[in-house]
Amino acid sequence: MTTLAPWLSVRRSIDAVEFYKSAFAAAEVFRIQDGDSVVARLSIGGAEFWVGDESPEHHNFSPETLHGATARMVLTVEDPVAVHHAAKLAGAFEINAVHEEHGWLVGRVVDPYGHHWEIGRELQG
Repeated sequence: MTTLAPWLSVRRSIDAVEFYKSAFAAAEVFRIQDGDSVVARLSIGGAEFWVGDESPEHHNFSPETLHGATARMVLTVEDPVAVHHAAKLAGAFEINAVHEEHGWLVGRVVDPYGHHWEIGRELQG
């Protein structure tokens, strides 16, 4: 089986893991912690991604360091309105409210670590 899981480089990785658990009901699948730094594999309904502190010595930079993100996460869920709302309650900033666009019900937030999340689902014809 082939999988592809993004790795989000952040500052304050321990706080970031807790944010993703709160905002997206992410489950922690794997964790290595060394002091105030963590590498964690998280799962949102089976969709996995990794979180770890940026490491400039390895050319891994957070959006905060870059002053912008280089990619967006697309999170497809059954209830985009509820997930979008939960993300905002957890501390995400709304870029776009959930609305219909191009056959999708979708909204966008940016998390406290600078990563953008498109939260939506495809509308049925």
